[in-house]
Order: sequence, then structure tokens, then C-alpha cells
Amino acid sequence: MREITMAEAIREALDEEIARNPEVVVLGEDVGLFGGCFGVTAGLYEKYPNNVLDTMIAETGILGLSLGAAYAGMKPVPELMFSDFLTVCADYVVNQASKNRYMTGMQTGGQSAAMVVRCPNGAGVRAAAQHSQCMEGFVLNAPGLKIACPSTPYDAKGLLKYAIRGNDPVIFFEHKMLYGVKGPVPDPGEDYVVPFASADIKRVGTDVTVVATQAMVHKALSAAAKLEEEGISVEVVDPRSLKPLDKNTIFGSLRKTGRLVVVNEAYRTGNALNEVVTLCAEECFDALRGPVVRVTGPDTPIPFSPVLEDMWIVQESDIIKGVLKALDA
Repeated sequence: MREITMAEAIREALDEEIARNPEVVVLGEDVGLFGGCFGVTAGLYEKYPNNVLDTMIAETGILGLSLGAAYAGMKPVPELMFSDFLTVCADYVVNQASKNRYMTGMQTGGQSAAMVVRCPNGAGVRAAAQHSQCMEGFVLNAPGLKIACPSTPYDAKGLLKYAIRGNDPVIFFEHKMLYGVKGPVPDPGEDYVVPFASADIKRVGTDVTVVATQAMVHKALSAAAKLEEEGISVEVVDPRSLKPLDKNTIFGSLRKTGRLVVVNEAYRTGNALNEVVTLCAEECFDALRGPVVRVTGPDTPIPFSPVLEDMWIVQESDIIKGVLKALDA
């Protein structure tokens, strides 16, 4: 094992999967010569000039090209420079990629749009209201899509490799504030994947279950460490994939602690983790010893001002308040 950043882990996954399968193609704005807007694909074009393609500045074109490649049997991995641009090409994702297998005979091996759409996600880089959103909730209710949201380099590499080897359209969210975060990853040559629907308990606890995603996992772990000093034991569960969702790991934690806090950076209304709250109410209500607490971003556009953006983003202190509220109920 060695310590590498999430950006390096994603780059390794792409490198290894292109080497493993020459039908894997990485494409997007500036992913080639420039190495990607966030430097994730640096060096891949020089190594695989026929598999790493710079495209036009048109997200609909990128995903339209990817759909055609997927239908032709290739494994496209398009990058949208910002996850917010999913809105621009919603038809390709929600009406085409997600439904094509169903519409072409799912029971008889229908044609799947097996592409992995990489989406830099989230606030914190001072990119203002149109380039800072967490977009998981936007695509969550589209049948046929899979959704991954890693929080560590290990998970990012393993989930991406699993997604590329699969036969489904995947929206792969990469939080921009985590690209530089380091973590242990197996040495090159040690092949591994992280399957979807395999939630990870990042910290074991007994008093409260905190379900968090992406950058919020790290803030939840920091909050849990501070709460431990006050004698409060917090269990932190990272779903790793939102669709499919490993509800059983969440239920198991909730049955142990009896209290649930969900933490997600996105807007409160339509938040992806609202589905976790609903499932717990429907299928694990008897385990709850008090109301579920949601810690989310507010229902307002994300400010450009650094001071205001930091106020908008969920912070460690907000998670601590949420845990204390759950315990007081």
C-alpha cells in the first residue's frame, strides 16, 4: 500500500482499464493535451493517444458521441468538466442512456449504454452558483442509471474500475475538494474493484449513526473525533454508491445506535440522502429512538463570495449540532 491522492487514484484506474481493454475511451473538454480541468487525466494522452480524446466545448456533443460509442460496443468514459452540466445534456442521460436496455429488450440482452460519465462535483473552489452544485439528486430517480460517489482514493479507484467493467450507464461523482486528499491504495499491479451497493463503515460507534457522502464523510469523521472527547460515540457510514444503495449496512448501524443523522452537501429539498431517510422510516422504523436529523446545504444558490460560500457549505460544526440534536430528541 502507498499514499496517493484521489486524482492520482482515478488516473491510475483509467490507465489500468485502458491497458486492460483497448475499447475504453476517455473523452471530454481538455482531457487530452491539457490533462483535464483538474489535472486528473494528466499524462494519459501521451501514453494512449488513440484512447484519450479532446472534444468540442459542447456537453451534448460529448455525451452524444459517448452514447454512439457505447452502442457500437466501446466503453466510453466521458468527463463533464462540472457535474452541473448534467442539466445541459439531461436527455442523453435520463431519456437515452438510462432507458435503452429496457427499450431494446432487457429480458433478451437488450443494448445497454455502458458508459461511465465522470462528473467533478460540489462546492468549495469558488466557482459560483452554476459550477458548484452536488447533482446526485438530479439523476437519482432515473431508472437504469447507477450512481457512485467515492470519498477516498481507495474507493475512487475501486469504484471506477468496477463501473468501467460493468454493463450499465454510470454517473460517477468526484468531489472537487477531494482531488488532493491522500489515502492508502494498493500498489500498482494489485488489481481490485469496489462493488456498488457495498457501504463502508468509516468509523465504528454506538450512540448515533451518521450517513455521509463524498466531502461530508471527512467532515463527519472530524466531527465524530471531537464528539468522542465529550463521550459521544458516532458511527460514520459511507454509502459509496447511491444507486444501487446498500441499505442493509445502514439498517444494521441504525439498529445498533437507534439514532440517525444524514449529511449531504446538496440542497435540502430533493437531496439524495432523503431516500435514506425514507427507507429507514419505511423498513427500519422500529429501530429509531427519535426523529432523523438532516444536515444539508440550504435551498439557495451557492454564492461566489468565499465568505458566503463557506457559510453555505455544511461544516464540521453543523454536523456536531446535528448529532447533539439527534441525541436530545
